[in-house]
Amino acid sequence: MFPTNPRELRRRMKQLGIDAEELRGVRSVTIKLPDKEVIIRDPQVTVMKIQGQKIYYVSGGIEEAVSEEASIEAPVISEDDIKFVMEQTGVTREEALNALRRANGDIPQAILLLTGK
Repeated sequence: MFPTNPRELRRRMKQLGIDAEELRGVRSVTIKLPDKEVIIRDPQVTVMKIQGQKIYYVSGGIEEAVSEEASIEAPVISEDDIKFVMEQTGVTREEALNALRRANGDIPQAILLLTGK
């Protein structure tokens, strides 16, 4: 059974080699996932130091937001588009592909990027 008295709890944690400290003034914590961000506003954050490692314990209300990066889909670039840009500019396949990516799949824009015109 864990002690309910905060002072007793800190004393026992100290005996186990666990040092805990609350971070004050934290306004938000953001966890970035591949398809979204989890934002915790006004969280309570405790840092525990155990055997030389820091563990951050975060608690609070969660607000989820879709990541802008995840909502932008990469353009589909066909092999024919890559070959066409290569033929028109005389560059390597990799250079043509990079230009098409920078131009978001827009062939004329990719050609302009490569020729500098």
